[in-house]
Amino acid sequence: MPRIVVVGLGPGNPGHVTADTLDLIARIPHRYLRTTQHPSAHVVPDASSFDHLYDTLPSFDEVYRTIVDNLVEAAHQHNEVLYVVPGSPIILERTVALLRERTDIDVVIHPAVSFLEDVWRALNIDPVEHSVRLIDGHVFATATDGVSGAVLVAHTHANWVLSEIKLSIDDIDANTEVVLLHHLGLPDEQVVRTTWFEMDRTLEADHLTSLYIPHLVAPTAFELNRFHQLALTLRNECPWDMEQTHTSLVRYLIEETYEVVDAIAQLDESNPATDADLIEELGDLLYQVEFHAAIAQEQGRFTIADVARTVHDKLVSRHPHVFGDVTVGSSSDVESNWEAIKKAEKPHRTGPFDGVVSAAPALSYASKAQQRASRIGFDWPNLDGPMAKVTEELAEVREASIGTDPNATMSEVGDLLFAVVNVARHLDIDPESALRGAITKFRGRVEAVAQLAADRGLEMSAMSLSELDELWELVKQHLTH
Repeated sequence: MPRIVVVGLGPGNPGHVTADTLDLIARIPHRYLRTTQHPSAHVVPDASSFDHLYDTLPSFDEVYRTIVDNLVEAAHQHNEVLYVVPGSPIILERTVALLRERTDIDVVIHPAVSFLEDVWRALNIDPVEHSVRLIDGHVFATATDGVSGAVLVAHTHANWVLSEIKLSIDDIDANTEVVLLHHLGLPDEQVVRTTWFEMDRTLEADHLTSLYIPHLVAPTAFELNRFHQLALTLRNECPWDMEQTHTSLVRYLIEETYEVVDAIAQLDESNPATDADLIEELGDLLYQVEFHAAIAQEQGRFTIADVARTVHDKLVSRHPHVFGDVTVGSSSDVESNWEAIKKAEKPHRTGPFDGVVSAAPALSYASKAQQRASRIGFDWPNLDGPMAKVTEELAEVREASIGTDPNATMSEVGDLLFAVVNVARHLDIDPESALRGAITKFRGRVEAVAQLAADRGLEMSAMSLSELDELWELVKQHLTH
């Protein structure tokens, strides 16, 4: 069977052409170069090239298929021919891939040094450790669909290719770091770090130029669409998901919300690793939103697009200082404008407490109700009133606790808590966060007391109150408690 022997010229430096390749060049008289536009092309004497096809055919695909047809015809004529390509025949060489598909010839491929070795050397990275993905620049838009992480883009042989890559992703940060790798291994080697926005105007790219993206972020639209499709699939195919309703999901919506709050409380700004929990919990909460939208879409009522559009338009409307010509001087001005716009949007809400969510946690519900009352003048002028009210309500709790009516006692305790919320509101403190912080502190102290008792060989349940109080005071003296 006719034979085509394929060898590669390496990344550019003639010193990288292997001895095996040089022996084959010397042995096989019928030689063909894909292109002479390569620094090591001169090591292949008396070779025919296919450079003219690049100027006469309308697409790269037609160029590559024509090259293959010509090579096969030559192999049938001479029985054996040598085909020489830039770099390595194995790496992103479309003509070799097409030759492999042919059944009427024998294709023998010899390994060569690829441009990749010079890339990893210039970048000073291990591609395995960095999980680098190799992509052809001619199909960047489709090849990177959903891809994230480190990406090396080959065939970025002209500035127009870099421009097409730059414009292929709409919502990428223009300051995303990229590295242009130009003429690696040659005397004029350049390793240029620039940005996504500047990549096509930094240097004159040619056939020895590659693009490295240390961290490509998959487009938000792609990830959200994939997530949306997943929610629809689960709704249609998972027995548990199929049984759920808006009402049955309420408990999960609340649970996931609180788990987000917990993750926020555990965030450490100096430790990015703590972001993982928040990412996970926000995802769980986002799935609840998608789940409700999937149910509504199934019922033909609305879709996640309606949800996104509604909140988008509402936020634009309520930020005239950003999207309009309104000028604000402080965040309080923003809040005032927000409430005025909200009132204009919902003229049917005429009562002072219309729109206050009664299903909210009691502390938040109390704070919101007090805020609404304050808007119509029903409020203490300063902190003195709320502080005195706490003292008054505490006395009424003490008095009610002496009686025999538990409902009256519960009512007075409620009044006391309501008065404490009023104090927090006047101090501009979120009572829910304040109480949560106190609980966290209490848990930490009790756990520390338990540890101290265990260290001393004591059982907490067998200790007296004074003994426990002694350990409690020791714990309180510790700065972290």
